[in-house]
Amino acid sequence: MSTHDRARIAGDEAVRFVAKNMRLDLRLIAGMIAPNTRVLDIGCGDGTLIEYLFRTLGCDARGIEIDMKEVTRAVGHGLPVMQGDADTDLRHYPDGAFDYVVLSRTLQAVERPREVLRQMLRIGTRAIVSFPNFGHWRLRWQLVSTGRMPMTATWDRHWYETPNIHPCTIRDFFALCAEEGYVVENWLAADDAGRRSPWRRAARLANLFGEQGVFLLRRGG
Repeated sequence: MSTHDRARIAGDEAVRFVAKNMRLDLRLIAGMIAPNTRVLDIGCGDGTLIEYLFRTLGCDARGIEIDMKEVTRAVGHGLPVMQGDADTDLRHYPDGAFDYVVLSRTLQAVERPREVLRQMLRIGTRAIVSFPNFGHWRLRWQLVSTGRMPMTATWDRHWYETPNIHPCTIRDFFALCAEEGYVVENWLAADDAGRRSPWRRAARLANLFGEQGVFLLRRGG
């Protein structure tokens, strides 16, 4: 076997490993991104999505992450990740610098989610946002039955430990997009087991049964 063939096989195995270990919302986000595009992943963690986009779609993908330990891990794997804060650092990027700007499971943890979305759609042609849905029926039931903040596999920290300061529902996010004039080009609801919720045209049902939402947005007009 030639060196080229061994390198190709190793690369294919790396792609399969990354894909297998990606969170569900990251796999769904990757499916919304066109090949050979410029992508900024905000709150990218260890750079899993960046690596996948680079290896499978040929994207010019890079990221910012507030946790220096995660930045160090990503850089150690040769990924273009820098430390940064979504609330303060996006304004340093020029208009239209990216084709896609991704914010995965981070919207509920930023201080100014509305402003972060505005900055994402200033520096990117499109924005992709995923977030855990606080309108899911299990959360509602726990609130009603116990009178306490709910705990699930998705919302897995006590209220006094959670980084989530702005929990929202799928219907809340639709309303925000309407207020800001954003066009929802694509959206879906899913559960953490990997099943897509079948209520593609029924936001109220998706809001009740979807554990997380994933939205592809662009500016109106």
